[in-house]
Amino acid sequence: MTLPNVLSLLRLLGVPLFLWLVLAREADVAAFVLLAVAGATDWLDGYLARRLDQRTRLGVLLDPLVDRLYIAATIAGLALRGIVPWWLVVLLVARELMLLTLVPRLRRAGRVALPVTYLGKTATFALMWGFPLLLLGGLPDVGVWFLAVGWAFALWGTLLYWWAGIDYVRQAMRTPRPDPE
Repeated sequence: MTLPNVLSLLRLLGVPLFLWLVLAREADVAAFVLLAVAGATDWLDGYLARRLDQRTRLGVLLDPLVDRLYIAATIAGLALRGIVPWWLVVLLVARELMLLTLVPRLRRAGRVALPVTYLGKTATFALMWGFPLLLLGGLPDVGVWFLAVGWAFALWGTLLYWWAGIDYVRQAMRTPRPDPE
C-alpha cells in the first residue's frame, strides 16, 4: 500500500459522499469543494507515484477507475438534478462502452490497461472542472459566470474525451497479439 494508492482509495470513498451531497442534500457548494479536492488529489497521487517511484499495478488500475467513477457519478447526479442534458450523459457513456470493447484484446496481449495519455488526462481535467462549475450555476450574481465557464470546460472536455478514446482504440489495435503456442 503506497501513499499514491491510499490517496486513490480516499478519492474512491468520496464518490458516494458526492452523490449524497448532490442528490439528497442539494449541497452544491459542498459537492463542488469535494470534487475540487478529488481533482487535486488525483493530480497529487500521480505526481507522488512518479516522484517517489511508487507506481504499482494497483495504482495503474485504481487511478483511472476512480476518475471514471467520479465522472459517472457527476454526470449522473447532474443529469438527475436537471443541470446537464441526458444527451451529454449518453455521449460520455458511449465512449466508455467503446473502450470496454477493448478489454478482451488487451487481456489476450497480457495487458490490463493502456497507458494514460496526456490527451486523456487533459480531457479528464476539463470534465472534472467543467461539471463541478455547473453545480455553482445557481449561485446569485456569479452563477451565470460559472455556467459559461462550466459549459466551456464540459463541452471541450467531452470533445477531448472522445478524441482520447479514439486514440486509445488506435493504441489497442497496434497492441501485438501473443504468438499462438
